Amino acid sequence: MFIDRAIISFGAGNGGDGCLSFRREKFIPHGGPDGGDGGKGGNIILVSSQVCQSLTDFKYKRQFQAENGGQGRSKKQSGKKGADIILQVPAGTVVKTFPDEKLIFDFERLGQEFLLAKGGKGGRGNIHFKSSVNQAPRRIEKGEKGEVIKVILELKLIAYAGLVGLPNAGKSTLISKISAARPKIADYPFTTLTPNLGVVDFKNKSLIVADIPGILEGAHQGQGMGLEFLRHIERTRVLLFIIDVSPFSSLPPMKNYEILEKELSMYQVRLLQKKLVVVANKIDLATEDRTRIDVLRKFCRKRKIPYVEISALKGINLEKLKKTFFAFHEPD
Repeated sequence: MFIDRAIISFGAGNGGDGCLSFRREKFIPHGGPDGGDGGKGGNIILVSSQVCQSLTDFKYKRQFQAENGGQGRSKKQSGKKGADIILQVPAGTVVKTFPDEKLIFDFERLGQEFLLAKGGKGGRGNIHFKSSVNQAPRRIEKGEKGEVIKVILELKLIAYAGLVGLPNAGKSTLISKISAARPKIADYPFTTLTPNLGVVDFKNKSLIVADIPGILEGAHQGQGMGLEFLRHIERTRVLLFIIDVSPFSSLPPMKNYEILEKELSMYQVRLLQKKLVVVANKIDLATEDRTRIDVLRKFCRKRKIPYVEISALKGINLEKLKKTFFAFHEPD
């Protein structure tokens, strides 16, 4: 199951109390204090890893508590340090405060580490409070409380290009043809229920493309599955508007384009500042009346938007499409 959002409570471990102890050894009548310090509480640490691809591990467990530090002991011995909890998250995960959703940390790449909740410091034992006027101190420090925090973990897929379109635009068919991805494909809306990632190769280069579930009019307000998956478009560098231009589509191609543009701008206006390619799909079915298609093509030409006509099912012009969006790629 693909999980891309979770609300989780984390508690770092409390520090152990300092020890109140005096030396009790034969032939040493005035041994003095020897109470050790309490151990530090365990931390909560998040690490971005390629081992996990979604937040599924957080679906059923919503609370994590690190180990408390051990109490200090006699003979100047410190208490045991509480074990840290190290949790793996996918690259692309953002950590936000709950419930106001302010950004805490963004895992932009693999191998990043973030200390989410710090364990409490151990308290000092009575050995630290000995002085010239107090040779037998009965004072210790309590361990500090560990940090407790409730956060939102949200996954935004990291992909070079995102396939955006209304349901049944042919996105899943397209990604299955240009990559090794094998998404579920059917002739009914919302076949794609979770984002699919595929690696696309072209002339010794490889880029990741994401098939985003279908966007409905009103998606920016949560219609359909809009808000659940619009976030995955945020990290892409190129957007491919996949538009069904077949005569069987209930919407004219231009209306289709306008809906996609509106929903993205209403969700986050800067999405439209990304590189854009308009992909007229199912061209093999539009063999007679091309009037509606010509309107879209002329519109793209006027606005200088790259435009490609393809048939994902028949494999028509797929190499041309790859050449078009690979042209935006700048090697690192």
